[in-house]
Amino acid sequence: MINVKLPDGSLRPFEKPVSVAEVAASIGSGLAKAALAGRVNGKLVDISHVIDADSELAIITEKDADGLDLIRHSTAHLLAYAVKELFPDAQVTIGPVIENGFYYDFSYKRPFTPEDLQAIEKRMSELAKKNIPVSREAWPRDKAVEFFKSIGEHYKAEIIASIPADQEVSLYREGDFIDLCRGPHVPSTGKLKAFKLMKLAGAYWRGDSKNEMLQRIYGTAWAKKEELDAYLHMLEEAEKRDHRRLAKQLDLFHMQEEAPGLVFWHPHGWTIWQQVEQYMRRIYQDYGYKEVRCPQILDRSLWEKSGHWENYKENMFTTASENRDYAIKPMNCPGHVQIYNSGLHSYRDLPLRYGEFGACHRNEPSGALHGIMRVRGFTQDDGHIFCTPAQIQPEVSNFIDLLIGVYRDFGFNDIIYKLSTRPPKRVGDDATWDVAEKALADALNAKGVAWETMPGEGAFYGPKIEFSLKDSIGRVWQCGTIQVDFSMPGRLGAEYVDEDNTRKTPVMLHRAIVGSMERFIGILIENFAGAMPVWLAPVQVVVINITANQAAYAEGVLQQLRLAGLRAEGDLRNEKITYKIREHSLQKLPYQIILGDKEMAAQTVAVRTRKGEDLGQMSVQVFIERLQNEVQNFGRAA
Repeated sequence: MINVKLPDGSLRPFEKPVSVAEVAASIGSGLAKAALAGRVNGKLVDISHVIDADSELAIITEKDADGLDLIRHSTAHLLAYAVKELFPDAQVTIGPVIENGFYYDFSYKRPFTPEDLQAIEKRMSELAKKNIPVSREAWPRDKAVEFFKSIGEHYKAEIIASIPADQEVSLYREGDFIDLCRGPHVPSTGKLKAFKLMKLAGAYWRGDSKNEMLQRIYGTAWAKKEELDAYLHMLEEAEKRDHRRLAKQLDLFHMQEEAPGLVFWHPHGWTIWQQVEQYMRRIYQDYGYKEVRCPQILDRSLWEKSGHWENYKENMFTTASENRDYAIKPMNCPGHVQIYNSGLHSYRDLPLRYGEFGACHRNEPSGALHGIMRVRGFTQDDGHIFCTPAQIQPEVSNFIDLLIGVYRDFGFNDIIYKLSTRPPKRVGDDATWDVAEKALADALNAKGVAWETMPGEGAFYGPKIEFSLKDSIGRVWQCGTIQVDFSMPGRLGAEYVDEDNTRKTPVMLHRAIVGSMERFIGILIENFAGAMPVWLAPVQVVVINITANQAAYAEGVLQQLRLAGLRAEGDLRNEKITYKIREHSLQKLPYQIILGDKEMAAQTVAVRTRKGEDLGQMSVQVFIERLQNEVQNFGRAA
């Protein structure tokens, strides 16, 4: 008798070995039809897998995260199947699952074209409709090597040859196509109903530029067509919101070849920057941070003490002068420790909170650079808290309150919390890690928020919490963090005099809210599609005259707005009013004031919103009060 335990705790007895598919059928025909795979004693397996001993089993369907990965993995193989049918001389290499989809790399005598992509996708759909069974076969390694060599698949043969000779090789067959794969896979191609090929790219074999350049085909796959359509719509929205395109349209910043990964901020972009920075500066003051400023360049000896020279040098920009080696700082923490070390501290001084808008430089690979989202020069809203172990939990709790309030003011109310715990290689003893991890978990629990544990994902020097935002079209951006550091304070000689008059090493909490200012501004631009909330908008209102007759009155209105502290501009050009309105609408300004003879005679203003809404006539003072009130109402897009 074989007992199969299901996730609800119930047991199903079977008199003989039974497949996952048969267990699903014994539960119900609906589940049998929906089953994609099984998880037996924690291991993901095909539905053809036979259970021959007492086991725990979960049936995997498209509703499970594993099921979606399975669909994407199987669709990658369907792509390879279609390519081989259309281009028999093409060689297949590897095809993994990635976020939201998959890719597969091919070697072929000529570049694939967009027309090829369309033909491949069409063939994939045809193969899917045929509902071809997908089955697993186990082969001796050497037999598999010889087989793939015999059919001209030299890349596959090379991969298989790297597997130990005494191991069996897992292959999957669908129709005339057979491929190397650990699996599992969906039971048939008919389970693959919602997919699309997205783009072509180049990729070196095994990621080595000395090897052949392969052709990479990217695709996306989903459980249902509705989910695919929603994803494609989101991509369309994301393209419209691309911060690089909007930066050009709105004249915010630019980047150029002479300064790769570095930003030239234009007046309008720098105004947004200043609003963010000054807002964060007020937050520092409200939460007891002392703002500091550290040098950009520090001697090699300090970076050696901190461990950066040994572990991070390839990412640092270095220079030399007068027989001394220096590095431009890639992070601010060693400098903050120097400020801490400049005086003797008592336990009564702790917690001590330093904050800096610190400019950092990192030698990121050129291929990884992306607008202002991934740069080489960036500024962090960086903070470091020196505290005792007992102060970790209240400081983290205090920080979470701060962070939630900041994100809310910027219009983000959906926050994702992740706690990363001790990695295998780490400093400090387990007891110290226990204290730190519990303090972080307790702080999260005290806020009543849902959070996820990321086992082993902490830094070598301590655990951390990562905070991610969900934007207006559902994308997730990792921004804030708070990290416990047991290592750097000791390495750099930080101490405090404890209550018993002994010298102890403080714990250091690294924390950031917006993270990189550049990246956060890029997120804001995309989240609001360039239509910034009134308090962040570079220009809050433009004053437009209809004819030259109202020019002097328009100048007077403009001066009143500016004296009230509003960011106002005037457009008194001799152009048609419709042209001027359209031009400023494309600039996504929150408000336009339109002045004609009627407004001038009544000493009023006619107000139009960027959504095209006509607010009618009002006095200048009423409009000023309205705008000032809206500026103070953080967190709402105008």
